[in-house]
Amino acid sequence: MDISAHLDGVINLITLTGSLDALSTAQVTSFLNEQVAGGQPWLLLDLSAVEFMSSAGLRALLNGMKEARRQGGDLRLAGPQPGIEKVLKLSGFTSILKCYASVPEALAEYAA
Repeated sequence: MDISAHLDGVINLITLTGSLDALSTAQVTSFLNEQVAGGQPWLLLDLSAVEFMSSAGLRALLNGMKEARRQGGDLRLAGPQPGIEKVLKLSGFTSILKCYASVPEALAEYAA
């Protein structure tokens, strides 16, 4: 799993590349928690390069969302591949996390 981040205004755009599974969740969870603890609780995860997501990956997203919201921010998702989007919908995650088709669409909504 590769993780990169940059600020777009107050939004911390985090790009994940690879598989979000049991092998990478500790890294992702730690990274998200560090961002929030560092004063950047407004997280936007670009999932366009995520090829696979397991239930462990879903837990990492849920933990990141909870921590961001505890600090007055939020975690939102953008650009999931069709297979990832299906996992998010079937698991009910799209009812608790906002999910957008693209990063520009998500940034525009976040700014509103």
